[in-house]
Amino acid sequence: MLNKSLLALALAVALTGCGKAPEQASTTSVATPTAVTQSTAEAINATKPWWQDAVFYQIWPRSFYDTDGDGTGDFKGIEAKLPYLQDLGINAIWLTPMFEAPSYHGYDFTEFYQVEQDYGSMQDFEQLVQAAKAKNINIILDLVINHISDKHDWFQRSAKGEAPYADYFVWRDEMPTDGWGPAWSAEVKPETVWHYNEERKAWYYAAFGASQPDLNLKHPDVIAEMKKMAKFWLDKGVAGFRLDAVRYVQEDGPQQRADTQGTIDYWVDFTQYVKSVKPDAYLVAEAWVDLPIAAKYWGDGKGLDAGFDFEFGYKVLELLNVGKQNAEFGTMQQAAGPQADNLLMANLQQRKTTSAPMEFFSPFLTNHDQPRLSWQVGQDFNKAKLAAALLFSSPGTTYIYYGEEIALTQASDKEHLHRRSPMFWDNSAQAGFSSAEKVWVQRDDLFPPQAESSWWTPFLTAQQQGPNNVAAQQADEKSVWSLYQFLIKQKAERAEFGIAGDYKAEFLADGKLLKIVRSMGDKQSLMLLNLSTDTMAVPADLVPAGFTATWQEDETPELNAHQLQIWQN
Repeated sequence: MLNKSLLALALAVALTGCGKAPEQASTTSVATPTAVTQSTAEAINATKPWWQDAVFYQIWPRSFYDTDGDGTGDFKGIEAKLPYLQDLGINAIWLTPMFEAPSYHGYDFTEFYQVEQDYGSMQDFEQLVQAAKAKNINIILDLVINHISDKHDWFQRSAKGEAPYADYFVWRDEMPTDGWGPAWSAEVKPETVWHYNEERKAWYYAAFGASQPDLNLKHPDVIAEMKKMAKFWLDKGVAGFRLDAVRYVQEDGPQQRADTQGTIDYWVDFTQYVKSVKPDAYLVAEAWVDLPIAAKYWGDGKGLDAGFDFEFGYKVLELLNVGKQNAEFGTMQQAAGPQADNLLMANLQQRKTTSAPMEFFSPFLTNHDQPRLSWQVGQDFNKAKLAAALLFSSPGTTYIYYGEEIALTQASDKEHLHRRSPMFWDNSAQAGFSSAEKVWVQRDDLFPPQAESSWWTPFLTAQQQGPNNVAAQQADEKSVWSLYQFLIKQKAERAEFGIAGDYKAEFLADGKLLKIVRSMGDKQSLMLLNLSTDTMAVPADLVPAGFTATWQEDETPELNAHQLQIWQN
């Protein structure tokens, strides 16, 4: 594994000169190349971890591809689509929960050592892992350690007071009234996290709802069980884990419900154990919080390998005029402090000045807990392309939520399942996702009585009126899909797109144009994004001699509303 301090030193050199750019400026020349040479880049590449500049593709298994005609995506479906992912350029997959669970979303395990039967067998899963490896695609699993299902055997036994399970969860004889509330807010509302169990005649702590009781992760037996479970799946060949809700594993009273020192220490210990089993295992934290706090989970180099940069996606949406975003399961201080002159450089500066190194932060646009980007921008394909350019120009391990590469949208945001609905592969029945008459979003047994499933058919019908599927976009060399494929290829082949490449973002023409430059040694990539609804001329002195347009929407010398162009030398 890469020596983190050595890389940090290299990055310090590479990122020199990335100060805050003004929001308004006249045309300027391309950022001066840094002193980092191609040989330096090659030396870094030779020692960096496999995930450092990887592109991850987040898959919601239930919605990806159904091979057995039951209306539910499955492991064989993911395996069948590995050539698709390889063609796109993906080299890693994040599978959202695929352990046995009573809910459709799977974040409430009832079994740690069994796969979700809706997705297939353990043999199917093992075959998927091996097939992916054969195509140089690593798979990480979504691991929920903070809580499990109230239907899990441990909780059932704990409710009965059976040893050794009696203290596997956090119990109180009386409802606490001393300031408890949701772990991600300052609200005082103890009934949202403390729930009564009739059998034990006591209250148990469950930050994510009564059906998902928090484990007592101060209990040595529970700690050992989590390590045992992690080893089981590492031995199956998975490359690591996306760790859910890392901020909440240990509470120290009502005023310390998140990001406690005990929580940080827990993850350091867990990381050290995982690395002892598989030194190149990758651990990425879902810490839905501002970057300086998320950085704590790096643990001075002994903790988790990475954390998601939630702020980055918020900045992208703000640039696309979507507005402020809601941190549904997190704490983001978006309104704090003065408005930055340059959102992107401010985000980069925050990454550079936290207690963690730059490579800790992984940019992404949206995930399964957020409204899809395409829905938020009104399914505007040009805006989806701008978002893609912003994402892939940003340093770090990149994450794509399945369907973002075709600007997949959603029917509404009435229910979270709309954010997680089936992939659109072609224009056939059920969008090529399944041969079933009804797909899983139409299964009443998966959802509470108040949920309605009639939305799917009209949504599908409306979407089939346009090029809103993989097949249609693969046939169009200027589609959202084609841009994603192009950008992923640039990230793989051009060193300036790596973590050590220089990054500079600058606003031109009263903020209507955004210039982004990635450079390393004598190699540079220049992007120009039209953020406005106006037709904008490309400034005459913007592109230096020797640069060639490698992506442009048409042959005109102008950028229409929300178009982009890319030049490289």
